[in-house]
Amino acid sequence: MTVYTFDGTMDGLLTAVFDAYALKEQPEQLLAEGDPLPLFCEHIYNVCTDGEKARRVWAGLEKRVSREAMRLIAVSWLSEQRELNQPLFQYICKVFRQGDIERNYADSDVLAVTNIARRVLHEQLRMKQFIRFQKAKDGTYLAVVSPDHNVLPIITHHFQDRFNDQPWLIYDARRHYGFYYDGETVIRVTFEDEAAVPFNLSNGKLDANVLSENDKLFQDLWRTYFKAICIRERMNPRKQLNDMPRRYWQYMTEKQG
Repeated sequence: MTVYTFDGTMDGLLTAVFDAYALKEQPEQLLAEGDPLPLFCEHIYNVCTDGEKARRVWAGLEKRVSREAMRLIAVSWLSEQRELNQPLFQYICKVFRQGDIERNYADSDVLAVTNIARRVLHEQLRMKQFIRFQKAKDGTYLAVVSPDHNVLPIITHHFQDRFNDQPWLIYDARRHYGFYYDGETVIRVTFEDEAAVPFNLSNGKLDANVLSENDKLFQDLWRTYFKAICIRERMNPRKQLNDMPRRYWQYMTEKQG
């Protein structure tokens, strides 16, 4: 059995594809660094990530598959799931051998990559629905999130388009980075000391001393409205959890006391 190991990055995976073809090998497994090796392994090849090799593989993919397939491949990577490494590696290798196979759902690798991408896109939609902003005294709107998948890169355009006349920051508490929009451009931001930021990472609330004077009133009004439109006789907790999973509640104004 031939096993390839790589650094867990997308460039590393694409480099593994390049090396497999250069060496005329078809490894049985592609493992990220730290993954346990199989018991019986005849040959281990450590992939050294190379940006130029990765670029050439990506350019080759663009010539062979549709834009939608390229998007699914890119989106699937945002899942951050190690279970994706092997099927995505096989998927890309098959494209170079067989051509465009994006709709061949009888192929287990195509199906796995497609299903993972769809889960990421589904969470992207929910993030657009469930993000709640608070207004700071300086006029900046803040939202804290903690999605299962790394969806911030694919939702910022939505908010840039919808709230293009106001500055905002969407911060991912799980991955410790966010995107800030200053009214013109979106930039990626991190904090050297998260303990010093003026908001609570566990519930997303801005500190009282930086919260806009009107925002607390608006939050109270929103919670009152949310309760008022609830018809107790028609409450369906199971459906509510299906439409609004509990894992999103911690940052939602209407679910906070």
